[in-house]
Amino acid sequence: MTLAEIADVVGGVAHGDATVTGGAFLDTRTPEAGGLFVAISGERVDGHDFAAAAGEAGAVAVLGSRTTELPTVVVDDVTGALGRLARHVVDALPDVTVLAMTGSQGKTGTKDYLAHLLGEAAPTVATRGNFNNELGVPLTVLRATPETRYLVVEMGARGVGHIAELCAIAPPRVAAVLNVGTAHIGEFGSREAIARAKGEIVEALPADGTAVLNADDDLVAAMAPRTRAAVTTFGSTSGGPTDVVVSEVTTDEIGRQSFEITHRGAGATVHLAQIGAFQWRNAAAAAAMALAAGLDLDTVADTLGDVVPASRWRMEVTERADGVVVINDAYNANPESVRAALETLGGIGARSGRRTIAVLGEMRELGDGSAEAHRGVGDYAARVGVDVLVSVGAGGISDGFAAVEQSQAGGGVTIPTAGRGEAVEWLRQNVSAADVVLVKASRGAALELIADDLLAESGNEGRSTG
Repeated sequence: MTLAEIADVVGGVAHGDATVTGGAFLDTRTPEAGGLFVAISGERVDGHDFAAAAGEAGAVAVLGSRTTELPTVVVDDVTGALGRLARHVVDALPDVTVLAMTGSQGKTGTKDYLAHLLGEAAPTVATRGNFNNELGVPLTVLRATPETRYLVVEMGARGVGHIAELCAIAPPRVAAVLNVGTAHIGEFGSREAIARAKGEIVEALPADGTAVLNADDDLVAAMAPRTRAAVTTFGSTSGGPTDVVVSEVTTDEIGRQSFEITHRGAGATVHLAQIGAFQWRNAAAAAAMALAAGLDLDTVADTLGDVVPASRWRMEVTERADGVVVINDAYNANPESVRAALETLGGIGARSGRRTIAVLGEMRELGDGSAEAHRGVGDYAARVGVDVLVSVGAGGISDGFAAVEQSQAGGGVTIPTAGRGEAVEWLRQNVSAADVVLVKASRGAALELIADDLLAESGNEGRSTG
């Protein structure tokens, strides 16, 4: 698009002349050749100050609220203009199907499964990382080309109305609600309020679309009347009648799951390459969405087994040269995802005989229930058999662990630490070759630095094991 065409679409004024042939980007460290640099004026950083650097990185033009060294489309509201530009591109694409998903946890894992499934069938563009907000969604859309067949979009929400706004930017034809948990409950106030917000994604569907709902989650299953689209459900046999059913889930020594999946009377066996007690749910949701998009069950089942982690710091398994196994799940955390990770860790210990060490930090945005939630995950760690719990600046986790160990006269040990430095020092002195170490916390805790330090021990960076 020319600068004049972009200005016309977004209701801005073009200063200069250029033709944008690449995607849009916000960060000069991740440029798009021939792309559009989006200059956001934040509280601490003003993107307009980086326009020249963006040009050196490959941008040919800027979308901003004032002129820059590059040809610029000037608008009053840059975020709103970016959304309008993305909607224009979606509407102009000749043969694209938008598939969107939301949920309290599992969005990125499910997105990665689905992107791989669809990418094997036709050109596919998917959300990178967790670019799932009012900036990330349009940036994802603007990476699409006329050849794109599938557009896989992860959508997050910080309040009621946010999902609806994102669906106005990228209208889905297939939309899934994975679950309603307690992530961000401090902002919403209750699971019911979270459900109201998440359900906006199925309300946005057209009559000939498909809503994919988790039959095992009561608040998600109750969303069926909120859509005019067809409804496909996924889940376990214990969750009642479902369209895509997962059964006979088994787990190998290091936590990889296999299961049977059935759909419309047909069945297939799936062997996942990724570890995690929750992986079957992510895979089932992706399978249901892929089936709704027209893929067949055998292809879905076979392709799911090829999927490896596409997003960093999410159950990343690496074995050090001396045998220590590090599970880096430090990208983010909430009570549900921490319990799932701990269940995986406990299972690995039980099956392999390795000593298990959980390094857990703060879970944020939990509101008034934060203290109880932190004690709860410590309690759960003890009950699933974790041998050592190292808490990093989150003493409530250690308190919950210690209370269970004391009441059960167990052999588990908890090590409360004030911060990353103290935790790293203990790990350096106490981790041995027979250990498996899980690292998990909310993004702000940056516990991936602890995982990096562990993997740098003995002068090696280890090797990926799955």
